Amino acid sequence: MTNVVEVKVGLHCDDCIKKILKAIKKIEDIETYNVEKQLNKVIVTGNVTTEEVIRVLHKIGKNATPWEEAQPQPNC
Repeated sequence: MTNVVEVKVGLHCDDCIKKILKAIKKIEDIETYNVEKQLNKVIVTGNVTTEEVIRVLHKIGKNATPWEEAQPQPNC
């Protein structure tokens, strides 16, 4: 089963990005991954959950939150 996981994480410099990509590559069953530096967004696809991605990022000292929660909610 393929999921698309999007998380918000601080991407301060190239070293941060390299560290994040190295950690993400170790997750089993991923198909693709991408970093959008301007948005502080990491996107991972594959047989992976949001919790797995956040846990891996927390292990390397990065604070990550689900992308949906990071977005401002529209006023109704």
